[in-house]
Parts: sequence; C-alpha cells; structure tokens
Amino acid sequence: MARRVGVISAALAILLLLVGVGYYFYLGFLVNHTQVNGLQAAGSAENILLVGSTDRCALKVQHAEYGLCSQGVNGVNSDITMIVHLVPATGKVTLLSLPRDVFIPNARQEGANKIDAALYQGPSQLVRAIEEDFGIPINHFVELNFETFAKVVDALGGINMWFPRPIFDQESGLNIHHIGCFHLDGFHALQVVRSRHLQIQPLGGSSVHSTWPQENQSDLARIRRTHEFLRVMGATVAAKGISDPATDLSLAQAVVPNLTVDQGFSENHMIGLATAFAGVSIGAAPQLTYPVIVDLTGGYHYKGGNYGDVVLPIQPGGSTTINQVLGINTRQSTWTGASLPPPADVKVSIANGSGTPGQAGTVASALRSRGFNIIGTSNRTPTGPLPETVVYYGGPPPPKSGNWSSASLDAAERVMAQLAGPVVLGYNPSAVDPGATVTVQTGADLTIAPVVKIIKHHRTTTTIRHGVTETTVPDPAAVAKDNRLSAPSATAQPLAPWDPTACNRAGNGPNK
Repeated sequence: MARRVGVISAALAILLLLVGVGYYFYLGFLVNHTQVNGLQAAGSAENILLVGSTDRCALKVQHAEYGLCSQGVNGVNSDITMIVHLVPATGKVTLLSLPRDVFIPNARQEGANKIDAALYQGPSQLVRAIEEDFGIPINHFVELNFETFAKVVDALGGINMWFPRPIFDQESGLNIHHIGCFHLDGFHALQVVRSRHLQIQPLGGSSVHSTWPQENQSDLARIRRTHEFLRVMGATVAAKGISDPATDLSLAQAVVPNLTVDQGFSENHMIGLATAFAGVSIGAAPQLTYPVIVDLTGGYHYKGGNYGDVVLPIQPGGSTTINQVLGINTRQSTWTGASLPPPADVKVSIANGSGTPGQAGTVASALRSRGFNIIGTSNRTPTGPLPETVVYYGGPPPPKSGNWSSASLDAAERVMAQLAGPVVLGYNPSAVDPGATVTVQTGADLTIAPVVKIIKHHRTTTTIRHGVTETTVPDPAAVAKDNRLSAPSATAQPLAPWDPTACNRAGNGPNK
C-alpha cells in the first residue's frame, strides 16, 4: 500500500501539472491501454497528444445534459486536441491546442476533413493526421471523456471561478445568472470548458437569454477559456497539495475507469515524468493555440461536399507557432530538429489549383529566385470555391510501428516556409508530380512570404503579450483583402470581458 500511494503521488504530481483539467495518467497496470500506430520514440523532448473525446456511448452513466447515446448522439470526435511538449532536462512545458474545426488534407483515411473528425476512425488516424499535416512527432497518446473530467474536478473538491458577466450556453447547459464567484463541481466545470455557443447579457440589458448576443469565435473562444481553466485548476492543485494519500487515492479513483493511453505508456515512464517536472507550475507554462483564419462564407465546400463551419491553417503564423513550441527555428526540421535541406536540393513542381490564371508561373518564378529547383508547372481542378494551398510530399509512408524518417517532409517544410496564406502540409505520394520531391498545389489568397521584417499596423499583425510569451501572427496581404476570411487568430488570446477567471481569496472579485 505504501508503494502504491507513493507512486500515485509522484505520477499525479506531474500529470496534474501537465494537464490540469482531468488529463491524468495512472499506474500502467490499471489504466486502459489501446493500440495506437505511428507513435515515435522520444528523444531529448517528447510530445504527448491529449484528446477530449465526445463519445457518449462510452460513458458508464448516461447524462441527458451531455446527449444520450440511446437517442442517436453517438458521434466520436476530439472536442479537445492538445499537444504537451516536454523537455525533461530543462523542465520546460508548453501546451499547443489545435482548433477542432481546422480543415486538413489527411484528417480521414479517405481524405480531407476537420481534424476533430479523425478520432472517429481511431486514435491512430488522429496521430497520423497531426504528424503528416503539421509535422509534429507524437510519442504518447492520452484520451479522456466527460466523466473523467467531471470526476477529477469533484475529487479536488471543485474549483472557484469569477464570472464578470451573466452568460448562457444552451448547448453545454452553462447558465450564470449574476456576476460573482461561483463554486463549480465537475458537472458545472465541464459546462464551462465545453461552451462554444456562448451568449452574453449586455450591460444593463434584459435577463431574457434569447435577446443576448452570441460571441462569434466558437471553438477559439472555448480554447481560451479552457486555457484559463487550466491555470485556475493548477492554482487549486498547488494550494491543496497532492501529497495527502486520501486526496491522491480519490483523484486516482476518479481517473482510472475512463482514461485511455497508448500501449507503450508505462508506469515507470509516468513516474519518470513526475520526477522530472515536480517543481514546474502549470501557470507559468506557455499555452498556445495554432493560429487559423475563419471561413466566413457559412459553409465550406470541398470536392462537392459541404463541411459546414471550418477554420483554415494560416502561414507563416502556423509554422512559427509550432517552431516556438518545439524550440526550433525556421531552418530546422520539426520532426528531428536537424537542418532542413538547402533550396537547390529540393525539386519542386507547381500545380495551379486555384483557377487563377498564371498563378503557377508566378509562384514558380518566386521560388526559383530563392534557389529552389523548379521542374515544371501544371493546372489542377480547384477543390472548391476557397481551396487551401497544399504542399504535397511523398516518400515511404509512416510505419505502424517504429520511427519514421522522411527527407520528403523536410523538403516540404523548406518549401512551406516560403509561402503565406491558407497553406498546409499533406502526405500524398500520388499528388506529387513525377520527378518532384514536393508539389505545391496552389489555392486561394496565396502569396510568397516576405523575407523582411513585417511592419505592424491595424491588420498586418496581431501581437499578443501573455505571461512568458509574445507571439506575432502575420496577416498576409491577400488574406486581409478577402472578405470571405477573418484575420488570423492570436496564438495566446487575452480573456474577453465576460470570460470567467480565478476568484480572489475573499471571493468578492477576480484574482488580479
């Protein structure tokens, strides 16, 4: 019993730190394990993929407020997709959230979709999509559900949050009637972090919810509130401590039944992480969101299908954010950290996939002037009225087990660094022209990334200062002129005036 309590204490120390709101691990012989393909061996750093599943049918106790499996609410999506980047030697922890509606080439086995849809085909498909389309190697996988989240908050005795405005979300059930400090149990805490259809009572306005305006950022707003919840949860854990055996066992019992990790996430490795990160505070860790632009047309069309509301990856801000999380620069591989190949060694073909006359030639000329080996241009049928630019690469596919090494991915990253707009990587050998290492299939609002310092003005950049980080997200000129698209989202968004935050000690105001 003494060893078990000690192991629980050590494991929860790091796992509470890393994921605050219920993303916890436990002993390898008790936690649920699942086969996840494509995982890479960790080096000096490692990336843990944390997923919040919407699978209602997997819940042991059904709740009407969550949606009932028996009534057809049986979708399996990743409501939360977060990567925790760990550097044990330095104690560095960085969190990166990927918006659930980001549209990428390899989300599904059969092709493009929103990234949250990948989990429907299993964790291996989600890992594959992140690795291939973002170039981020994943070392471990952790999945939790609604029950895990709620039970962990309850095991901590709930948390307190200050609500500066009355707010309401019919979808999640959140209903805050008045300004004040509220004690949230697990059920109501889940309502806060699930809210992405929030309505806000205007100052001095009616108490009738139907008259309240709705915020327009959906999942991006939910992510910023989740990040704040992580900070509040981290402070709650720090204040309580987790060395008390009764508290530790209560937390462990809340986590174990509903938590799933990959087959290789062992007890010993969890304890090793706990030891390495025992002194790090979640409140000091950068919590970033991959920047995107919102499709404002009201329904994204791709190859004849309507995918509803989507967001698109934006470059160069997306790559810059990933590099910041991984601690590398633009000339290093996100996969290995090694130097990317020189432009002269990269054979590039350009396929005009936008329908804009002359676009392939323009891009080819620009890349040739930067030293790339351009082998030809062509035309392809646009995928829809607002096509993304995809930097396709080939080479051997990622294996189900064992490490993947891809010179083609490195070449694609070298090319993508030159592009600005809605641009994303995509592994697809059949989309790469013969003789090319990389084929750029151009899309809407594509420009060449500047090599000079970007001058800041009203929409040229978005600069956010947030604790330990400052992140600048460029707004490419073509995107800024396109009224179908929003400006790029910030990677560390400040809280809105209505967002909940920590209560002060007296419980009569926010903790400033």
